Amino acid sequence: MVPRPHPTLRSGSPAAHPLGVRHGQDHARLRRQDRADGRCRPPARRPVVRAAAGPSAADDLDGVVVVGAGQAGFRTAASLRECGYAGRIALVGDEDTAPYERPPLSKAYLTGDGDEDLLWLRSSEYFVRQSIDVLADRVTAIDRAARTVRLAGGGVLGYGHLVLATGARPRGLAVPGGELRGVRPLRTLAEARILRDELRRAAEVVVVGAGFVGLEFAAAARALGCAVTVVELRDRPLARAVGERTAEHFTLLHRRQGTRLLFGRRVARFLDDGTGAVAGVELTDGSRLPADVVVVGAGVEPRTELAAAAGLEVDDGIVVDARLRTGDPAISAIGDCAAFPHPAAGRRIRLESVQNAVGHARLVAERLTGQERDYGDLPWFWSEQFSSTLQIAGLADGHDTEVVLGEWPEAFSVLLFRADRLVAVETVNRPPDHMAARRLLTKGVPLTPATAAEGGFTLTPVP
Repeated sequence: MVPRPHPTLRSGSPAAHPLGVRHGQDHARLRRQDRADGRCRPPARRPVVRAAAGPSAADDLDGVVVVGAGQAGFRTAASLRECGYAGRIALVGDEDTAPYERPPLSKAYLTGDGDEDLLWLRSSEYFVRQSIDVLADRVTAIDRAARTVRLAGGGVLGYGHLVLATGARPRGLAVPGGELRGVRPLRTLAEARILRDELRRAAEVVVVGAGFVGLEFAAAARALGCAVTVVELRDRPLARAVGERTAEHFTLLHRRQGTRLLFGRRVARFLDDGTGAVAGVELTDGSRLPADVVVVGAGVEPRTELAAAAGLEVDDGIVVDARLRTGDPAISAIGDCAAFPHPAAGRRIRLESVQNAVGHARLVAERLTGQERDYGDLPWFWSEQFSSTLQIAGLADGHDTEVVLGEWPEAFSVLLFRADRLVAVETVNRPPDHMAARRLLTKGVPLTPATAAEGGFTLTPVP
């Protein structure tokens, strides 16, 4: 069903001014912050007003409720308005702050090169102008029969359609000492604020896990002059994300910058300094690493408990069809929490990327405004570490052949094939190759390893 349009703002209700803007009190200040991209951003650390649902909210079954105010949740609300939806939209997030971008948290923000004002996805003014209610609260239960969600603050919201954009949480390590001060994940703005401050006092830093977040954090810590050790269970960095040649590049890059990389090693426990703060990390081989700060980057797990409790199918994510619908046609799931079929993979997958979150949000918004299609957008990703920018197009799972183009290890592209078919391209410091690869993969242009390996072959942009 497509919810019937009606006004969203309730006079006198806190939700009528979702980010605390009262009668234009911040209008002048926000206008001064307008940027060249046409967006104005709120003052740093300005919290979302915690707003309980009005007394009739549980009976209002004609609006869209979005659970999760990250990139996927925000983009759903914004895309609904862009697609012409005029009904009520409630964006419910469990962080007491405005929707913000996560990628910079492990990069420029940590080193102080990134202004916190630039993290906000939109300004207070935007949400008021677009009539999007932003609620800082936690959804505790879904009543599918009544089409309502219950909030931790005691409120109840009715919905015509519910979008679950609950994201993912960092996976912890089941070892002693995980509760010590100074042992942290890096997922939220609150965690990044603490780490940004701690890094300025730290001498020794240990990173557990050589995935994207772990390596980006390690690069930021080295840029601030910390001694950094990365502990990784597998035999190379980014083992689940990139091919061997790209992984080798990042091994060389980090070691050249002074980072100590320990592969094939496992954490046994975190050591207490006697005051409840971390003093070091002990590995299973008995060796000990001094540490003032420890960041655990052992991957994430989808936040599916809300869906599971509501009786929705869950299997490494909230299970959805090609149009991102759960088993309940009134509920969709998108972004990091969604397990969806992708034609390039030939199976159900779950992706953690801004591109996937934005693409999912757009598809759901189009569907709710009458434009039906299956999701099949080409996945792409990026990472910045020291002087290297990595860009990935496609899905490299199960690839069996790698062909390297360019000047390895400084600026190059790796073409990844599975059964003689190009499935992904990884580029380091070659943005034109990345854009060409995206066009090549989207159009399905035939290319074999033998052709790619021929002298003089380049990733010529596809018309």
